[in-house]
Amino acid sequence: MQNSYKPEGYLYGTAENTEYLKSEAGVRLASQIGKTLEGIVVSCGRSLDLTVDLSCMKGIIPHTETVYCADGGSIKDIAVITRVGKPVCFKVTGFTANGDIALLSRAEAQRECIDGYLSYLMPGDIIGCRVTHTEKFGAFADIGCGVPALLPIDCISVSRISHANDRVKPGDHLRCIVKKTEPEPFRVFLTLKEMLGTWEENAREFQPGQTVRGIVRGVEPYGVFVELTPNLSGLSEYRGDLEPGDEVAVYIKSIDPKKMKIKLVIVGRSGKASPTPLKYYVSDDVTHIYKFIYSSSVSPKLNETDFTK
Repeated sequence: MQNSYKPEGYLYGTAENTEYLKSEAGVRLASQIGKTLEGIVVSCGRSLDLTVDLSCMKGIIPHTETVYCADGGSIKDIAVITRVGKPVCFKVTGFTANGDIALLSRAEAQRECIDGYLSYLMPGDIIGCRVTHTEKFGAFADIGCGVPALLPIDCISVSRISHANDRVKPGDHLRCIVKKTEPEPFRVFLTLKEMLGTWEENAREFQPGQTVRGIVRGVEPYGVFVELTPNLSGLSEYRGDLEPGDEVAVYIKSIDPKKMKIKLVIVGRSGKASPTPLKYYVSDDVTHIYKFIYSSSVSPKLNETDFTK
């Protein structure tokens, strides 16, 4: 299903958006036809109303119109304040008595996005999103008009991380899969790891005898887990001078597809690692997957995600 409702920031600066905002007549036309536009929030007042720069005039989003709450819940102040300096989507709902200030509603734009697109999403659908902030338990992503979805930390990659920002950061544009949706209140949960390749697809990038870069993800008495890619890790002998997040050089001793194990030897440490760039193994033209099997074809162990259940 094609998503015409993009994360906030996609519309701002486009020729169409600029055309509507360059004159009062354009803003009034957008109001008449119910057009969703974007502008930059320039300030947040004591009453938590947002002031938006519309180029040709000032716009105001009342506090009650800043976020759509399907269940009638309260709006968190931090969700409003952190919009300052960033683009927001909105619909023009009216004008002040003297006509010099446009009244805007971000909530109406979000409601339309949910009713017209997001509520139709099914598990297995692949959608674009933008990371808004990260937590220890996962990342929140804008999946359209500022509507948030949660990407739990255990769904970010097969290789385990201690915090979502070990893998993603605010502003990152991702392709994720809908894991599940909840109707009341409306919520979407995402998963990313199925986009990052199977064990075999990742292991194919390496050969025994190579020395490559890795990131320490776990230190246990029986060994050190080293990430080679976000969906592939190996095990080396224990070293007490390492901790999660360290970047290391590792020699690949062996790769065993049947046991899905990679034996490594750590040959050097080079400080703290920067996040590994994500590589997608699902092509851009694929919009839905039904099942993902991570396990190698010769392994007796089955590790899969079934989106039909």
